[in-house]
Amino acid sequence: MKGIILAAGKGTRLYPITKPVCKPLLPVYDKPMIYYPLSVLMEAGIRDILVITPPDDTKPFIDLLGDGSQLGVSIQYREQKVQRGIADAFLIAEDFIGGDSVCLALGDNIFYGPFFRRKLRQAGRQAEGAVIFGYYVADPRAFGVVEFDADGRAVSIEEKPRYPKSNYIVPGLYFYDSRVVEIAKKIKPSARGELEITSVNEEYLKDADLHVIPLGKEFTWFDAGNPDSLYEAAGQIRAAQRSGRMIGCLEEIAWHNGWIEKEQFLEIARSMEKTDYGQYLASLGEDI
Repeated sequence: MKGIILAAGKGTRLYPITKPVCKPLLPVYDKPMIYYPLSVLMEAGIRDILVITPPDDTKPFIDLLGDGSQLGVSIQYREQKVQRGIADAFLIAEDFIGGDSVCLALGDNIFYGPFFRRKLRQAGRQAEGAVIFGYYVADPRAFGVVEFDADGRAVSIEEKPRYPKSNYIVPGLYFYDSRVVEIAKKIKPSARGELEITSVNEEYLKDADLHVIPLGKEFTWFDAGNPDSLYEAAGQIRAAQRSGRMIGCLEEIAWHNGWIEKEQFLEIARSMEKTDYGQYLASLGEDI
């Protein structure tokens, strides 16, 4: 399975913060925002990753992540020259995806919760069709709402319904089989001129091939695309980490996956020894 992070948004909801800095590179507590979707792909066991960036803005991502070898993964980069919607990611990545299945993570979405790794691996094992997640919210009327049956199969998806049929919304994490490229080629732009991810999901739904994994109230999800959610996400991650639980630690995931060697892990820890992040890695190294 391949992985894509769509990190090409202009971040206009965060202006003026994002005028000099691309949104996925903003700090969310102690890490760049892009660490969080990258950690999700790595937890899912995905090692072949494409980062889609804004035009002429790839270098800062390369400076941060390089080719991924320090994490035991392979990271490539493509630019989205014109913003044409989320589903455009599959057209940009057509040659990268090839005949493989793919997971798409949005660059400003943050997920964490108990047993999330298990749910990600469950989604990745789905050989055919699409897998999306349903995240529980008290008031889903401002989101895309998914209704699903007892077997986890989607029955309907409605965008910002007045009378929601469930309390589960669709966050920015999607697993698809190799058909997704051809589906993305066939969908028409919406009224706002974009290739909508909802249109892709609706095509799988028509074939009864759209599966939903519900995430309960114990899970945390943020769309960190506006000042309030960015601030709240940083605060909650800080609180979680103060209780001893690190969120989005790429090196820890790489080590647990067996993708990097002990000395490589310890060298990374030493390179950041003056930071809380590096000291956390060093504490893990003591047990290696």
